[in-house]
Amino acid sequence: MNRHTVLVVIAHTDDEALGLGGTIARHVENGDIVYAVSMTDGVGARGGENEEEIKIRTQASINAGKILGLTWIEGGSFPDNAMDTVPLLAVAKVIEKAKNTIKPTIVYTHSSADLNVDHRVVSQATLTAFRPQPNEVWQEIRTFEIASATDYGHRSITDLFYPNLYVDIKNTWKKKLAALEEYQMEMRDSPHTRSFEGLENLAKHRGNQVGLHYAEAFEIIRKIER
Repeated sequence: MNRHTVLVVIAHTDDEALGLGGTIARHVENGDIVYAVSMTDGVGARGGENEEEIKIRTQASINAGKILGLTWIEGGSFPDNAMDTVPLLAVAKVIEKAKNTIKPTIVYTHSSADLNVDHRVVSQATLTAFRPQPNEVWQEIRTFEIASATDYGHRSITDLFYPNLYVDIKNTWKKKLAALEEYQMEMRDSPHTRSFEGLENLAKHRGNQVGLHYAEAFEIIRKIER
């Protein structure tokens, strides 16, 4: 059986659990190695003295990573919710460094059909870093949705997320939930789309679309059989 090296490129810690926590856990259970890289501290845009919030968020990401089985690698320190103020090339170079370090075969990143500007920038920078060239080893780029971001977009402004890959996460749903509980400070009360109930509804909805109990949905942007 072929084992994959997986790279998850995200804008903010917690995006990995929200968007594909169940899929990450499934990769790990299948023997794949999963790495994640984040581009911001995730709280800088909130203003005020946020050093303590950054520490809490960092620890939450470490705890969530252990639950899911991923390894965090060095990322960026770009301004939270203002990544459109930095050159795209600077973001792409951070991602390229991660690419050259771990040489992933499968890459996950944000959908560009997303209201959150950081998500859109990271998505574009990832495609730039993984543009097709000779002697590359990556085989597939997949984008994911984030509750309260991708679903807040509109086809006339951000385009829409059209999944064409569904991953069964019935057996890893509890790990996704446990990882999300580490980010309790980022969760919202029901009926918010980023509530525990809202995320379970989304997982059930994506599963029901393809005859599964729980699923996470992805859009395959590019796939190469080498």
